[in-house]
Amino acid sequence: MRRIIDNSRSPEKKRPHIGHYGHLRKAYLEGYRPDLYAALIASEQLYEHCAEIEQAARSRLDLIIPQLAKSAGATEALKAQDPMKWVGLMNACKAQAEEIVKFELIYN
Repeated sequence: MRRIIDNSRSPEKKRPHIGHYGHLRKAYLEGYRPDLYAALIASEQLYEHCAEIEQAARSRLDLIIPQLAKSAGATEALKAQDPMKWVGLMNACKAQAEEIVKFELIYN
């Protein structure tokens, strides 16, 4: 005879997509903020928190990269004249913006 055990748990919610920055935040919390990590798990808010961080990080990057590109001189004219230099400048701007976002949102 099979018995069904009801542990009174609600069905699992579908986890939101947390993306690259959400995964970075999750790993940071797990390694360096274990109390906050445990609290977020206990309240079932970890994935929502990481999804919010992902969205905030993407929005912040969308703001920072054009500003850095403008100040670095990565213009459309440069893109047409010297594409390799433009790509180099844009890669540097993206890397700098990612470091800013990590400092502001991921590792705090």
